[in-house]
Amino acid sequence: MIRRLLALAAAGVALVAAGCTPTVHLEPAAHANDPRCADVTVRVPDAIADFDRVWTDAQATAAWGDPSAVLFTCGLEPPGPSTLQCVSIGGVDWIVDDSDFPNLRLTTYGRTPAAQAYVDTEAVSSNDVLSSLSNAVATLPENTRCTTVEDAEMIDEDVPQTS
Repeated sequence: MIRRLLALAAAGVALVAAGCTPTVHLEPAAHANDPRCADVTVRVPDAIADFDRVWTDAQATAAWGDPSAVLFTCGLEPPGPSTLQCVSIGGVDWIVDDSDFPNLRLTTYGRTPAAQAYVDTEAVSSNDVLSSLSNAVATLPENTRCTTVEDAEMIDEDVPQTS
């Protein structure tokens, strides 16, 4: 009888504790069910900077902080060539979209499927985020890399003509 009461009390405490854990609502990406995203998702860190990982309700997603400082999604269509800044951290190329600054949208370049981090830079450094995520994301197959201006091929049609 006492064991049964202790078990019920422990279950009640677990339910209350689980109720205190935030769940972040995210939409899964189109290719979230790709097994390669499952490999990435199980490798993302438990913490980024001072932010602990929190529960999400969508496949191949992750979030850190309450409120969320970092949102992560795997399973996106790979982006095509872009004029946006590209940074390489931990062997992974990331396209930096700052159109919603101080939030940054950081999308892998040259990996299939693509992954993306949405970062509140007022709460955490984007370099810390990418350094933390790159090991997990590096498991995605790489099929191309960002190029520098020096490495880019010049195509005559793109060169403005002067008289």
